[in-house]
Amino acid sequence: MKRLKILRRWFARKFGFARLMCLALLVVFAGARLWDPPPIQELRLRTFDMFQLIDPRHKTARPVTIVDIDDKSLAKLGQWPWPRTRIADMIQNLTNHGAVAIGFDVVFSEADRLNPDLVASQMRYLDDATRAKLRELPSNDQILSEAIKRSRVILGETGQRAISSEVDKSLPFTGVATVGEEGAERFLFEFPGLLRNVPEIEKVAAGRGLFSIKTERDGLIRRVPMIMRAQGMVMPSLSLEILRVVTGTPTLLVRTDKTGVRAVRLKGVEIPTDRNGQLWVHYARQDPSIYVSAADVLDNTVPPNKIAGKLVLIGTSAVGLNDIKTTPVSSTMPGVEIHAQVLESVLSGAVISQPNYSLGVELLAALVIGLLVIIFTPNLGPVRLVLAGATFAAILIGVSWFFYAQHRYLIDFTYPLLSTTAIYLTLIFASFVREQRQRVQIRGMFAQYMSPVLVEQLAQSPEKLVLGGEEREMTIMFSDVRGFTTISETYKHDPQGLIALMNRFLTPLTDVIIDQKGYIDKYMGDAIMAFWNAPLDDAEHEVNACEAAIQMLEKIDAVNKDREQEAIDGGHVYIPLNVGIGLNTGIGVVGNMGSDLKKNYSVLGDSVNLASRLEGQSKEYGFPIIVGSRTALAAKDKFAILELDFIMVKGKTEPEVIYAIAGREDVMLSGAFQRLRNVTIEMLACYRSRDWQGALDAIDRGRRSEDADTLEKLFKLYEVRIKEFQVNPPPEGWTGAYALLMK
Repeated sequence: MKRLKILRRWFARKFGFARLMCLALLVVFAGARLWDPPPIQELRLRTFDMFQLIDPRHKTARPVTIVDIDDKSLAKLGQWPWPRTRIADMIQNLTNHGAVAIGFDVVFSEADRLNPDLVASQMRYLDDATRAKLRELPSNDQILSEAIKRSRVILGETGQRAISSEVDKSLPFTGVATVGEEGAERFLFEFPGLLRNVPEIEKVAAGRGLFSIKTERDGLIRRVPMIMRAQGMVMPSLSLEILRVVTGTPTLLVRTDKTGVRAVRLKGVEIPTDRNGQLWVHYARQDPSIYVSAADVLDNTVPPNKIAGKLVLIGTSAVGLNDIKTTPVSSTMPGVEIHAQVLESVLSGAVISQPNYSLGVELLAALVIGLLVIIFTPNLGPVRLVLAGATFAAILIGVSWFFYAQHRYLIDFTYPLLSTTAIYLTLIFASFVREQRQRVQIRGMFAQYMSPVLVEQLAQSPEKLVLGGEEREMTIMFSDVRGFTTISETYKHDPQGLIALMNRFLTPLTDVIIDQKGYIDKYMGDAIMAFWNAPLDDAEHEVNACEAAIQMLEKIDAVNKDREQEAIDGGHVYIPLNVGIGLNTGIGVVGNMGSDLKKNYSVLGDSVNLASRLEGQSKEYGFPIIVGSRTALAAKDKFAILELDFIMVKGKTEPEVIYAIAGREDVMLSGAFQRLRNVTIEMLACYRSRDWQGALDAIDRGRRSEDADTLEKLFKLYEVRIKEFQVNPPPEGWTGAYALLMK
């Protein structure tokens, strides 16, 4: 025991306890990487996102065209789903224009509700002869089936969280064979249920695949399953099935090993995947040129080169159909374009993957660089220490980038960088402890010869307060009381009453904001500025801000009712409080700001300015709550969102689509709101396409609708603009954006 203590002291004196601790850290971090908990995974994924943002896939060809069931198509042809006869016409037109294959990012799981026999059964007041004739007509599903037979169509299917019905084994399935280790199916993503198309069209299709996409923990789509299980069946993805059909591959081959799936083979091509059969999508920037409107396809107005020789995907970008995804290169990419990105990547040979040896490279890099830091860092001065750290970081980042840029391999540098940084900081902390001990020695050594003030200055370096902040996505709110100056004049002889009134309505509004996880930035008289997602993270900051805005209006209504009753009882004039609210989501700089004497935790940025502008516009559009596009997109599933305008705010170069919040989900689902929403969609579509009379007709129809008074200010606003444009038409290249003259 005594010899062990002597040996330990000698080793600590020669090698140092700090270095021993760093060796232990090397082992701990290696174990953490092998365990790979979610925080390490997400750090690695964010790194790969950064690579794709810096160097996305560059398109050398455009083999895919997307037929978009967009807002224009819905406004022209009516709500989805459309009659199957219209889908058959679309297939026929695409086939006539030379489409190589047609894939559907939608599923036809139920019989067409407009089938003649169903119409005959449901329509009242039909005579027997008419009913009989209707029942003799072929069904819409039969017509679609005939159109599919005459073309090369790949139908989309979707996995479900629960089994809704038994799988019809008589319907065709794509053959999948395994090459390598057996039992690899256990690594595939599995859906308990499978939703297929109606048998009448399913059995005549050239292929069928799942368009289900799995999101990562943070909601982004980086990988798309190429092969997966659904209700016990191994099935290809929609994009893989399209490739199988066009290459004439009879059976898909899945290459596996002990760790899981490695690749999927087609005739003449092998697609690398991760162990779960997922392809890392090599994203390109969003490309509007590959989209054509479904309405234009049905009208036969699409340029022939858009269809001829192309793989055609049919899907939707309409916000109301809820198929908008978030990817590393775009926060609002339609799901159908993700399938197009997969097809483009494979067909151009521009796929990315993680090689089998990536984990070994990461562990080796962490070990080698960590040992170099442990050996040399304690002997370096401050400047050399910083240079050494920067050099090691640059080497790690450079090697990782080289593999990505030159070979399209994903090699993670964050783990070895994190491991090396922890070792680096541990050694610096040890150096700091040594310096603190030296300061104590200095105080003891010089206390007798120098004044205490000078000794303390010698021992301690002065610290300076650094003002600054951090960038983060936030939702900012501005609220203001309309006509408060007029209300204030009634209290010019009672200033205490005015203060009491302000406290009376500011208190409940503040409580609502705080209850919904907001932060009060400041009060500006009767106005409030608040924000969400700082200082604490709030994953649903947009939704919480919208809910706070609605509750604030409810609180003001309650205050107004009490004040009205008090005015009646007291016999004095009652002026209601009306609040306007602006919400906007975007990047802001938040932190302690101010001077050395006084600081406030606040936020700055363009997103803040836009929120203020939106609040100022609430009176003009007749809605008390106006929000920016990013706020509306995040809250569209929980609130009644109504598009108002496409505006150019003074001081900004990019136009912004703005929306009103008309209520919660119950309002959103009401028939009255849906009718008003459809009217505004039609009006805006006509307005932006310079169809002035069509826009005015839509306004007239809107005024005859139930609850049309809520849109009267909006209608009048557009009437004034349209009458001006009828006299002085907008210039060429006009996008429909309206420039606000006031800040």
